[in-house]
Amino acid sequence: MTIRDNGTLLRVTRSRGPDAAVQPLDLGERVRGLRKERDWTLEQAAKKAGLARSTLSKIENGQMSPTYDALKKLATGLDISIPQLFTPPADSRVNGRMSLTRTGEGAAHATTTYEHELLAESLSQKKMLPYHARIRARTFEEFDGWVRHDGEEFLYVLTGQIRLFTEFYEPVDMRRGDSAYYDAAMGHNVVSISPDDATILWVTSVG
Repeated sequence: MTIRDNGTLLRVTRSRGPDAAVQPLDLGERVRGLRKERDWTLEQAAKKAGLARSTLSKIENGQMSPTYDALKKLATGLDISIPQLFTPPADSRVNGRMSLTRTGEGAAHATTTYEHELLAESLSQKKMLPYHARIRARTFEEFDGWVRHDGEEFLYVLTGQIRLFTEFYEPVDMRRGDSAYYDAAMGHNVVSISPDDATILWVTSVG
C-alpha cells in the first residue's frame, strides 16, 4: 500500500498482480461511500468518529489529508479496520439478465407424482431453479423413496392444501399462502390433500 499526500487528496494504490494496472483509490469517495451505506448524515458520522463536521467534510471532498489519528477515529466510528478504509468496494457487476415466462409457457416436465413447469428456461447457468408444480400424488407410498438433491429449496403453496413430508420432521399440512424453506439434501416429498391437485411454486438453489 502506498499513501501519497499531494495536499488535496490522499490516494492509495494496490497492485492486483505483476501485470495489473495500478488503480488509485480516492479516500474521500471511499469514506463518503461508507457513510452513505450506513445512511448517516455528515453530522452523525462525524459524531461517531469523534471528528469535527468540518474536518470530515474536508476529508470527503479531498480538501485535506487526515492524520493517522484521524484515520483511526474514522475506522472506529465506521466500525471497520484501517486497512478496510483503503480497500475498494467490491465491483458491482450487472449483467442485465432477464427472462419473462408467461402463464402456461414454461417448459413442461410431467412425472407420476408431480407436473412441473420450469420457469426462466431460457437462462443458462442460473443460481436458482424456479418452477410451478401441480401436485398429483395423494399418498407418500406413490413415491419411490425420498426425493433429495443438492442445494436448498423454497416452497410456496399457491392453491389447495398439501402435506410436506421431510426426513427429520413430522409431516406438515400447508394451505394457500404457507411457505417452507429447507435443506434439499434432506429427504422430502409433497402430496396434495385437497380434492383437486394442489399447486405450488418451488425455487431450488443451484450449487
